[in-house]
Amino acid sequence: MLGNRRAKRFEIDGRLGRFAVYGGLGWCFEVFFTGLHDFIRTRDPALPSRTSVWMFPIYGLLQPLYEPMHEKLRDKPVAVRAAAYGVGIMAIEYATGRILRTALGKAPWDYTYAKVHIDGLVRPAYFPLWAAVGLAMEPVHDTLTGRR
Repeated sequence: MLGNRRAKRFEIDGRLGRFAVYGGLGWCFEVFFTGLHDFIRTRDPALPSRTSVWMFPIYGLLQPLYEPMHEKLRDKPVAVRAAAYGVGIMAIEYATGRILRTALGKAPWDYTYAKVHIDGLVRPAYFPLWAAVGLAMEPVHDTLTGRR
């Protein structure tokens, strides 16, 4: 129960619970993406995937950072929302990568192999992917908060 009303299916009242859901979804997305990405690069049919324990809290940051952004952008055109999400996610990718590189000596990801990258932490070519992820997260956020 949430106050005087019954929770909707998949609704999670607490921020910490939604943080955990976003962390788990991010991990799953990353495992799928790295397996597919590496298959395209190496043709390895085993689809080896990789991630890091550090990625769970980074993806969990969708709760305190993405949710308020989505609320503010909710009524904006899709192109505006997509651009904001792409820029926002890439900014967090850079900032968290920089923090981890400073604290641990390296970040869990390294894009220095790419022709175009920013300090090996961000690939501008991934902007459309991150914009699409941001749009795809809108119904997830709405479901988790009971708006849907």
